[in-house]
Amino acid sequence: MPQTSESYIAQLEQVSLVYKETVALDDISLQIPAGKMVGLIGPDGVGKSSLLALISGARIIQKGHIQVLGGDMKDSDHRNRVCPQIAYMPQGLGKNLYPSLSVEENLQFFGRLFGHNAAERRKRIDDLTRSTGLYPFLSRPAGKLSGGMKQKLGLCCALIHDPKLLILDEPTTGVDPLARAQFWDLIDRIRQKQPDMSVIVATAYMDEARRFDCLVMMDDGKVLDTDTPQALLAKTQTNNLESAFIALQPEAKRKKHQTVHIPPLHLDSPNDVAIEATDLTMRFGDFTAVDHVSFRILKGEIFGFLGSNGCGKSTTMKMLTGLLTASEGQALLFGQTIQPNDMTTRKRVGYMSQAFSLYTELTVYQNLRLHAKLFGVPENDIPARVDEMVERFNLQHVIDSLPNSLPLGVKQRLSLAVAMVHKPELLILDEPTSGVDPIARDNFWRLMIELARNDKVTIFISTHFMNEAERCDRISLMHAGHVLISDTPANIVQSKQADSLEQAFIQYLKESDTSNSDSPEQTPQETFSAGATTRKPQGFSLKRALSYSWREFLELMRDPIRLTMALLGSIILMTVLGLGISFDVEDLNYAILDRDQTTLSQNYALNLSGSRYFTEQPPLRDYHDLETRLKKGDISLAIEIPPGFAQDIKRGRKVEIAAWIDGSMPTRAETINGYVQGMHQNWMAYQARTHLGLNTAGNLSIETRYRYNPDVESLPAIVPAVIPLLMLMLPAMLAALSVVREKELGSIINLYVTPVTRAEFLLGKQLPYILLATVNFILLLILSVTAFQVPVTGSLFTLLLAGLVFNIVSTGIGLFASTFTKSQIAAMVLTMIGTLIPAIQFSGLLNPVSSLEGTGRLIGEIYPATYMFEISRGTFSKALDFSDLQASFWPILVTIPIILTLAIVLLKKQEA
Repeated sequence: MPQTSESYIAQLEQVSLVYKETVALDDISLQIPAGKMVGLIGPDGVGKSSLLALISGARIIQKGHIQVLGGDMKDSDHRNRVCPQIAYMPQGLGKNLYPSLSVEENLQFFGRLFGHNAAERRKRIDDLTRSTGLYPFLSRPAGKLSGGMKQKLGLCCALIHDPKLLILDEPTTGVDPLARAQFWDLIDRIRQKQPDMSVIVATAYMDEARRFDCLVMMDDGKVLDTDTPQALLAKTQTNNLESAFIALQPEAKRKKHQTVHIPPLHLDSPNDVAIEATDLTMRFGDFTAVDHVSFRILKGEIFGFLGSNGCGKSTTMKMLTGLLTASEGQALLFGQTIQPNDMTTRKRVGYMSQAFSLYTELTVYQNLRLHAKLFGVPENDIPARVDEMVERFNLQHVIDSLPNSLPLGVKQRLSLAVAMVHKPELLILDEPTSGVDPIARDNFWRLMIELARNDKVTIFISTHFMNEAERCDRISLMHAGHVLISDTPANIVQSKQADSLEQAFIQYLKESDTSNSDSPEQTPQETFSAGATTRKPQGFSLKRALSYSWREFLELMRDPIRLTMALLGSIILMTVLGLGISFDVEDLNYAILDRDQTTLSQNYALNLSGSRYFTEQPPLRDYHDLETRLKKGDISLAIEIPPGFAQDIKRGRKVEIAAWIDGSMPTRAETINGYVQGMHQNWMAYQARTHLGLNTAGNLSIETRYRYNPDVESLPAIVPAVIPLLMLMLPAMLAALSVVREKELGSIINLYVTPVTRAEFLLGKQLPYILLATVNFILLLILSVTAFQVPVTGSLFTLLLAGLVFNIVSTGIGLFASTFTKSQIAAMVLTMIGTLIPAIQFSGLLNPVSSLEGTGRLIGEIYPATYMFEISRGTFSKALDFSDLQASFWPILVTIPIILTLAIVLLKKQEA
């Protein structure tokens, strides 16, 4: 590498990074030359992505010093200055993209973030999409692009501001060979137009690395060596970079490696078929994932399945194991049609999925024992079978470890052991060596070859690596749900007169894509511009904030679930609560146990039956009948009239009536008790006047009247309280999910590596939810007035203004909750708890705040829902206007800057 300090784009000195107990980077010192394409080479988990995130400024530097573009990346001012000069494309297909936005909308969004005006954006978008072949698909959603096209769009989004440093984290992983070759050709053309641009690339494909100017070979968080590809091959005296990588490993690792030798295949019978697929088809709605796939796999073969992510490999494998039922076609396992419930056939199959299907809370030994039980291994044979797997797959030193603590290569061996514990005749492996280092990969292949050649196990394996495909007895090349060809690797290379299997695959892909609209055959036009100046970020930018609002609004409009929840969630809950919750106690079932059986006792019973509060049921026969009907809930009240009741009344003696009340609902029981006592006293007073001539009224009469709700009905009491409660909970939840969703999908990286500030990001995302919440509030008011007939007796303007202000607070609470949650479930639970509990318990919904004490009283006085309840009840029931309620506005208004400031301060601009 060049040795003059001014020629370095980035310099790292003693950089270390630790995730909990995992050392991702271990004291790395490195100098990366400017104007070159530098490759970070190594398997998954060696620290490549962590190193790139540190260089881009997306991750906080824990230890050491990193200089990029002439400044310290620990300095936030320097990061803000150089941010427009760095483009970062994270690992994962289209991870920095927004799937529901079209190609045009994604590019418009990134152009806005980097300060381009409409004319400049139009010019750059047209130039970039024409040069990448994406121009015909400007209106297509990013989520519906092929893997290669997603990577091209991600690159266009990264290049829209003419960066000096382009950082690409495994940009071609999972992409078919043709798209991979087109991607690197595009990078070469861009570098020719912008010769001063530096490119840093991480890749796990050793064959790609030959085209880079310099290589940094990494393993276990350390740099093994740095030099040009040719120099590294010369140093290690090897003819390929994978062998060079192995040669650079420490002696302790390298001595365990043995060259993979594949004995020739000897079939017992050329017609002995393990798997036969005929026109196998799988549809998901309108999308055809697998389209009339046919192939045969003979017993004892190692059969390879090649293709890009999303081409249908995993779906085909799931159909072959009975995990998915085919839409069309037929699949036979050992001559038997695959049935999902046919466990006899499925026990002959071992399946190792692309995502590890291990129980992370169980140890290695427990996982093996559990899977042996699940596949019906006899109980007496399980210990010996587990010991055999542990010995065969070299798991003795990790027998008591949990899977998540194991290195990737060991975890792969454990997954293979689990798949083999019941000694299947067929082993289906879905990309088993993805991300594994070359030594572990070769060790894995020796195990598979031993199983195939010695144990006669048929192996069906999918892979991205061409050197692995060459080890298979036969392979199928798959693309866009179709099998292009099935044959031996040598015959496939020969059929196209190609130099390698990858070149042959590319030729088959080109032929397949001739009529495929997703991969146009047009020659990219060299029209993209270079060198235009991107405006540097200066303080808060309303345009960038509105860009996030525009993007969030588009995503909301295209997500029916979130849109329904935002617009109709409150309406649905309001309807359920309004119709389902009632404090009115009417039509209560009761029955009489009349042990007097006189005209007067019957008159007493008629007094109850004539009330609108009670509905009479057949009379009770005895105490057993009374107990039984109360337990069953047939009645809520039983009245026992004792013997001699009429006689005691006439003689003016003390009369006792027994009222048996269902107390399972205490509030309702108290109401029933009040009703019974009131009616009993009225009846007794009437009898006293009629039979004894007594006047019980006295000289004083008290008549009770209720203000604001004279009929003491439930709806006028419930509606003004429920509306603020729903306005608090749902907008807060939606705002929280909008941020946390970006964390889960990975698009939060755009906050870290673009000029957008935390305030612009949060306020931009908040605005659409404020508007939607306000529309929702108006719909709730209309529902209240029309369906529930609860009118707004006070100032409607005051209520609408309060609703708008309160929506800012509620969405702000959601943003605040999103700053320290990482999953959507956690955000929902936290937001629900943080809004409902204070609102219900401490804000005057059930009990006045003035009646609370201590901490509860303090929460009630500072929580904004308290004052929204006052405004809602005042305008609905008390005919109040702004002059009456202005004091309740101030606490809500004061909460806005406090909650938003907390959210902005707590939101990280770098990943911790």
